[in-house]
Amino acid sequence: MNNQTRSNIKPGMTVLIVLKQDQRTGKLTKGIVKDILTKSPNHPHGIKVRLTDGQVGRVKEIVNSA
Repeated sequence: MNNQTRSNIKPGMTVLIVLKQDQRTGKLTKGIVKDILTKSPNHPHGIKVRLTDGQVGRVKEIVNSA
C-alpha cells in the first residue's frame, strides 16, 4: 500500500517500477527515483516516477529508503 502514497516516495530512493510497455507482463525495473510525476497525494496503481536513467513508470515496491 505504501507505493500508492506520494509522501512515502522521495528522490534518491531505490524502487521497483513497472514500465508502460511492461504492464501486461508485470516485469519490474529497479532504479533510483529522480522525479515524482504524480501530482495527487495517492494513486491506486502506484505513484508515477522518473528514474535517474530517464525511464518512467509506476512504483510497485520500495526497495530501500534514502
